Amino acid sequence: MTSFPLLDRIESPQELRKLDRKELQPLADELRGFLIDSVSKTGGHLSSNLGTVELTIALHYVFNTPEDRIVWDVGHQTYGHKVLTGRREGMATLRHYEGISGFPRRCESPYDTFGTAHSSTSISAALGMAIAAQRAGQARKAIAVIGDGAMSAGMAFEALNNAGVAESDVLVILNDNEMSISPPVGALNKHLSRLLSGRIFNGARDIGKRFLEQLPPPVFEFARRTEEHVKGMMMPGTLFEEFGFRYFGPIDGHDLDALVPMLQNLRDLKGPLFLHVITRKGQGYKLAENDPILYHGVAKFDHTEGIATGAPKTGSKQTFTQVFSDWLCDMANEDPRLMAITPAMREGSGLVRFEQEHPDRYFDVGIAEQHALTFAAGLACEGAKPVVAIYSTFLQRAYDQLIHDIALQNLPVVLAIDRGGLVGADGATHHGAYDLSFLTCIPNMVVMAPADEDECRKMLTTAFRHDGPTAVRYPRGSGTGVIPDAALTPLPIGKAEIRRNGTRVALLAFGTLLSSALKVGDALDATVVNMRFIKPLDLETLRAVAESHELIVTLEENAVIGGAGSEVARGLEELDIARPMLRLGLPDRFIDHGDQGQLMKEIALTADQIVARIRTKMDAIGLIV
Repeated sequence: MTSFPLLDRIESPQELRKLDRKELQPLADELRGFLIDSVSKTGGHLSSNLGTVELTIALHYVFNTPEDRIVWDVGHQTYGHKVLTGRREGMATLRHYEGISGFPRRCESPYDTFGTAHSSTSISAALGMAIAAQRAGQARKAIAVIGDGAMSAGMAFEALNNAGVAESDVLVILNDNEMSISPPVGALNKHLSRLLSGRIFNGARDIGKRFLEQLPPPVFEFARRTEEHVKGMMMPGTLFEEFGFRYFGPIDGHDLDALVPMLQNLRDLKGPLFLHVITRKGQGYKLAENDPILYHGVAKFDHTEGIATGAPKTGSKQTFTQVFSDWLCDMANEDPRLMAITPAMREGSGLVRFEQEHPDRYFDVGIAEQHALTFAAGLACEGAKPVVAIYSTFLQRAYDQLIHDIALQNLPVVLAIDRGGLVGADGATHHGAYDLSFLTCIPNMVVMAPADEDECRKMLTTAFRHDGPTAVRYPRGSGTGVIPDAALTPLPIGKAEIRRNGTRVALLAFGTLLSSALKVGDALDATVVNMRFIKPLDLETLRAVAESHELIVTLEENAVIGGAGSEVARGLEELDIARPMLRLGLPDRFIDHGDQGQLMKEIALTADQIVARIRTKMDAIGLIV
């Protein structure tokens, strides 16, 4: 059994700060070993957490946390932070039902100063905290730790633009593990960075500035620009200096002898500061270093053997993401107008094969969902047929662009919305709980939810061939195992199908919950309708079942408020038909992380629970059960 003698002594950052400096590197080695062992047993994010071990230790060693606020961005690199802040034992329950979260959560620990899981929010939040401290007369630091990928989003630059003129004590740390423009990290860079952050340099700089301010404006401006250009030749910080930050770095993010004194110097400086840190994903675990993408998000695996990467087992079900990937390549081969766009989710959204086969028609725009949709709109204006592959939870960030830039202009943009419904271990920040609610209220939209893999392929074809904005919303994982038809066959827009004829109760299912609905139909002898389209709703079929049944039940894996059930209620009102209704879906609360089956049971959406809820409703309205 692996022992961690130094780590065993750390229950909080208070114990960490009692260690001698020379003990920090052995602690980093132990923490890295613990993370590899722990995550291999629970699953979770691995590469990103191995890359921030030394930075995490240095931050808690230098700053007085939690009084000093650390805001992590995106938050999937905080496992070491959790271990050092009293949650080491809880790591055995990481991302499990009723266990600790894979992201920072304010309700979980006072050290989690801001809840995160979507990118590019840290600078804005840290600036808010810094200004609040300033107004309260409190001398605490606010530190934003942001990755280079998250820096590609506009929100990060909006915050930089504001922070640079706010003159608050905010420190932005750029955790850079991808940028090719970064210069090599070596002794000269380390020396320059420590010099530039030291008291002697900054004291002289401030004295010189006060002296030059007394001189005529042209002389002062010349001196200021000379300093900028000299620093710009030595380091890539001119951009951040222009925003009003004092830039330091780049430094080696795995060198504690560089990190600790640098942070100690910055701790004592005032105003907006920017530290550029170079790290490596998967640091210290060769398998993850060599393939950081494979080891980014992992299921349970043997860390001594590594993740098996062989061919999938014969007969295994296709995931909906794989269905989309195959459809995208097949449709691109048929129609040269197809362009594929992703906001930095190439692997997760199934675009690896497309990039390989059609590199000139593939666009990864970075973590910039707003830009992704307006970029698609621009392509559509010129006759292209853009397909935007995006997670449901990330589409929320581009809602304004969807309304104003796509739907208002009725442009033929296809939204392939992955991770619709409950996603499991990533929890409340990643559940696709609201898309049906916020999509159906937008004019010109066609909104579909497939019941199985074959229907998903057909709906994607339907969407692509429609001359207007469309959305196909499908869940994470596989369906019932239906093999998709190889043909690119569309469905008639706005047509449902009756899958089971019964009496008294009509169960209207949206999406993959159709399989549960059919079990419920057998138990209650109910009619089951695969609705397929949330918008436009099949009013003809709705009228038929409403006139011949005594109770209408809707079933969806979406927020029940404003979702597909609400659209059915609106449809009945339009048809001037009054029928008792039972709308089943996600309740009006945020749903935590856990196994999808456990979560469905928690919210009473298993087949047996649906039967019981319908029986209760039937009894309440006087139907004989």
